[in-house]
Amino acid sequence: MKEELIKKLKEKLENEKKELEQQLEKFAKKGKIPDDWETKFPHYNGESGSGALERAADEVEEYEILRSIEQSLELKLRNINLALEKIKKGNYGICEKCGGEIEIERLEVIPEAQFCKKCKK
Repeated sequence: MKEELIKKLKEKLENEKKELEQQLEKFAKKGKIPDDWETKFPHYNGESGSGALERAADEVEEYEILRSIEQSLELKLRNINLALEKIKKGNYGICEKCGGEIEIERLEVIPEAQFCKKCKK
């Protein structure tokens, strides 16, 4: 793969990584393990009565939704970091299943792709 293309894709990966981290920081905090994030639980304000129970239920529902989003973003972030590590090691763009080259068109759309089109199916 051409060095110029790798540089372009690396820049795209680094920008995506930054954007993902900014999105995650809005509702999660970094965990102790690299690439691990923990969704912040909405704070219950200590009210009492049925309105407070409803609000608490809403907070739990919101937390579950944010956890799902966090897991999705976290997985994408891990894949981006893996791709950046492969660039460093010089084995970027190689299919993890068959060992062939991942199509350039695929990498331009999904620069963190781990598999070629054939193996992805």
